[in-house]
Amino acid sequence: MPVSTFKSIAAEKENLERILDNLSEGIIAHDKNRRILFFNRAAEEITGYHREDILGRDCHEAFGRPFCGDRCSFREGPPRTFEHTTYSLSILTPEGQLRRIEMRVTGMHDRDGLFVGILASFRDMTELMGLKLQLGELTHFGIVGQDPKMIQIFREIQDVAPNDYPVCITGETGTGKELVANAIHQQSLRSNKPFVPVNCGALPEGLLESELFGHVKGAFTGAVRDKKGRFEMTDGGTLFLDEVAELPKAVQAKLLRVLQEGTFERVGGEEHVSVDVRIITATNKNLKREVETGNFRDDLYYRINVVPIHIPPLRERKSDIPLLVAHFLHRAAEQGQENQGIAKEAMAIVTDYAWPGNVRELQSAVRFALVKARGRMVRPEHLPLELKEWEEKRRGLGKAKGKLDLADVQTALAQTGGNKAKAARLLGVGRATLYRFLADTHVS
Repeated sequence: MPVSTFKSIAAEKENLERILDNLSEGIIAHDKNRRILFFNRAAEEITGYHREDILGRDCHEAFGRPFCGDRCSFREGPPRTFEHTTYSLSILTPEGQLRRIEMRVTGMHDRDGLFVGILASFRDMTELMGLKLQLGELTHFGIVGQDPKMIQIFREIQDVAPNDYPVCITGETGTGKELVANAIHQQSLRSNKPFVPVNCGALPEGLLESELFGHVKGAFTGAVRDKKGRFEMTDGGTLFLDEVAELPKAVQAKLLRVLQEGTFERVGGEEHVSVDVRIITATNKNLKREVETGNFRDDLYYRINVVPIHIPPLRERKSDIPLLVAHFLHRAAEQGQENQGIAKEAMAIVTDYAWPGNVRELQSAVRFALVKARGRMVRPEHLPLELKEWEEKRRGLGKAKGKLDLADVQTALAQTGGNKAKAARLLGVGRATLYRFLADTHVS
């Protein structure tokens, strides 16, 4: 090859590398043997790896694991061909920092059209996600809220997601515990593996053990074949155990062993089954109290309650109610249910109501109102009966000055978030009168 031609090719290569080094997106390329051919400056900045430690090495060895995680198409050898794919991915830097990136992977082909390797570009979305939280992001993996309590939960989700520590989510029924669990999974390094929810309180005790751990043929009447349980189905992913306080003692003992050793036996079987599963639990009960009363094992409690997250009831974050209503109306419109929004009078009732069923009850109420409104604006007469009765009762509160009823007092305290001064004004009595009534009736 003439020297001038060689210099020309070398110059073109240098110019191409210079161009790719000035891109804000990370670029990585490897051949069919996973040997890394290119790694630009942005890739260094995003991943924390230096190109001199990466170039020429097997992709899996260079990063200590497949860079694409479970999305890797080269785990069992090179594929015959590859077009392109796009997905989100969580990675860890050498310093252990979590990065959330968006990947676009394209197959490289030679002049004859033969598949020769992979070219991937990726963007760092971590700071963007953090910025959204700082600005009071309204939706976080399906969780709607901008109340400071919810922003704190969003931050807790981000903090705990990259670790495999067990998480225990507490909160009243309908607060969205499964949404929080799913958000943790989606931001974890297991996001490309299954997220499997199990309601421990919805299954009969006799079936729960088989549902979780599987069974062998003949283990009990009706066991006509071997069956995998939820643990095996979740291998590599996240198992969400809702209403964990309802677990029978025998199942609690078996769950404890899985957490300690990572193994179990199917019902009726003797073979040890090994799994790699992250456990997230949830309950609307006070687990510590369940331990004290002997209903829940203390050793299991300390195993699953490594990172506790508490979701506040809707009555403690009323500023989120209009956002949630708007969210549900928007989703209904997307699903073809026309509506003209909600009137101020109806929104005032919805915002002041105590919502004992929390977000789930609010969503049902919005759906009910949309059916009643028939495409028109939602007004007070379209709301569910319990809200209309509550509003009528509220209007009658305090008519008999100085005379208090326990139900009225509890309603007033619920709608004022426990603020006794506001509750007294709503009831039409002095604070001293309300305080005496609370003391006499032992209401806190």
